[in-house]
Amino acid sequence: MATYLYETIPSKQGEEPQTFEVQQSMKDAPLTTHPQTGVPVRRVITGGFGFVSKGGSAPAPAPQRPSSGGGCGSGCGCHH
Repeated sequence: MATYLYETIPSKQGEEPQTFEVQQSMKDAPLTTHPQTGVPVRRVITGGFGFVSKGGSAPAPAPQRPSSGGGCGSGCGCHH
């Protein structure tokens, strides 16, 4: 069983989403409503990365973001 993070979808502008975790099989479809309240929800995609190393080699350095004033540049990884 995997643990998934969900958040409520605010019905009013300025309303903060509430987050909660649910244990589900990876084969289960994502929830569309809160299991107790029925409020619409969406699954929050979280991610990370790790390194698997064999032998004595050091892991590769993590990718760096461009440092050009905070704007998007080529290769920044932003998806707008």
